[in-house]
Amino acid sequence: MIEKDKTYVVMGLLDCDSIAYAIGQVVEQWGGNVIYTVQNERMKRIFFDRNKKWAQEDKDRLNVKYCDVTVEEEVKQLFEDIGPVAGVTHSIAYANPKTCLGPEFHTDAYDDLKMGFHISAASLATVTKYAQTQMSEGGSVVTLSFESRLAFAYYNWMGVNKAALEATVRALARRHGKDLLRINAVSSGPVTTKAAGAIHGFDELGKTWNKVSPLPWDQEKDKIEVANAAAFLMGPYSKKISGQVLYVDGGASIIGGELLPHERA
Repeated sequence: MIEKDKTYVVMGLLDCDSIAYAIGQVVEQWGGNVIYTVQNERMKRIFFDRNKKWAQEDKDRLNVKYCDVTVEEEVKQLFEDIGPVAGVTHSIAYANPKTCLGPEFHTDAYDDLKMGFHISAASLATVTKYAQTQMSEGGSVVTLSFESRLAFAYYNWMGVNKAALEATVRALARRHGKDLLRINAVSSGPVTTKAAGAIHGFDELGKTWNKVSPLPWDQEKDKIEVANAAAFLMGPYSKKISGQVLYVDGGASIIGGELLPHERA
């Protein structure tokens, strides 16, 4: 699944509950070397260093670097410093919950909209541009999405950003095929993370999944299934897959309406 002893970069670590951390753990289990990125020292101090659920020895063993994906020079420097890599996960998204999420879609906070687009979608292109320089024999970039074909209550502009992210995946896959670089996305069901906790109505998404997912969906435990899919797409067994969105959502994305009582597990 993962090439042993090769280096994989997992961008967007927040804490031990983040999908980024779960992905890194799967990569390590398969023998890969993981480098995590955090936006900046302040974010690491608040969410990482002060996290009481994490043993200090577990924190100390992680290889963590800083990178703000909205600053192109930082992304460039990151990959120059790291050297050759086999795969990258872009587990990064942001939308101001006060202006871009919630009960009302309309907003005049255009600076917030632009920032959300930059971080959540356009940054994938920046990461790919500089990651490719360290993948002379090809490699893989994986990003994390959420069902962008449907409009969910409260999700608002993040749903727009995820649609843009998936379009960016396809454009990058076309551009970098000649470089033997694969670009894909994993679209997961709702999982419990610190970032998800900032989304208005996140609990409603969980209730929705219970009504539509053919396979039982556990917002906490199924984080590992999302991580397994990301690791698969970063590894050599997916070397002819590019420009795709892999749904890891219990099958919810293919259901019309709600499951009937006799269809439930």
